[in-house]
Amino acid sequence: MHNWYEESFGEDYLIVYKHRNLQNAYDEVKKMIEWLHLPAKSSVFDLCCGMGRHSMALSEFGYTVTGMDLSNVLLYEAKKLDKDKKVSWIHGDMRKIPTNESFDAVVNLFTSFGYFESDHENSKVLIELSRILKPNGKFIIDFLNANVVKEQLVPYSERFSEGVKIEEYRFIEQGFVKKRIIITDENQKRTYIEKVKLYDLPLFKHMISSAKLQLDYVFGNYDQTPFDEKTSPRLILVGHKPD
Repeated sequence: MHNWYEESFGEDYLIVYKHRNLQNAYDEVKKMIEWLHLPAKSSVFDLCCGMGRHSMALSEFGYTVTGMDLSNVLLYEAKKLDKDKKVSWIHGDMRKIPTNESFDAVVNLFTSFGYFESDHENSKVLIELSRILKPNGKFIIDFLNANVVKEQLVPYSERFSEGVKIEEYRFIEQGFVKKRIIITDENQKRTYIEKVKLYDLPLFKHMISSAKLQLDYVFGNYDQTPFDEKTSPRLILVGHKPD
């Protein structure tokens, strides 16, 4: 039996998340640059790069970028986007990153964390992130705000995209926020599950410290507002690897 993330990040993912665009990624990266304080041509590793939106934006700002993802479908889309071959794309699992290079910064964006059942497996991601960071290298983890997700969860929504019906059922179960996605087109109905473990700030602080990383700033959104567990839409963690 496949894990959910091996099933969900395929061709249908491109339909479900078609509305995410390059301009949004560009605006978010502009903010990240203020937080990272990196000189031009610094090396940045985009951990779970997906379709490559943020990797491409980072390269536009003059960084040397490597993007990694487990989904060959999404990597194929990223490579199509990268017409001038500015970014290095690699295939891999975030618990065992297939490189011995060290980077000036690692970014993990758009809730690409908490995919695994156990805290031990999820902690491996931070240990690997730490391993590939240079001393004093910076990191950004952009995660959801677990408390707001619990309080404001929309149980059901539906929409249409190019004649395809997309239904999304959301629920909390055993410490995970889960989404059942049903895609219906003229040929068939297909169902996918997405799930993310609901880590709050104290748990993140513990895991970050255990990975020998230091947390410097915690924001509640890309507008740089301080994190408020009751109202912030995001949990954005910015820190570094001590010398």
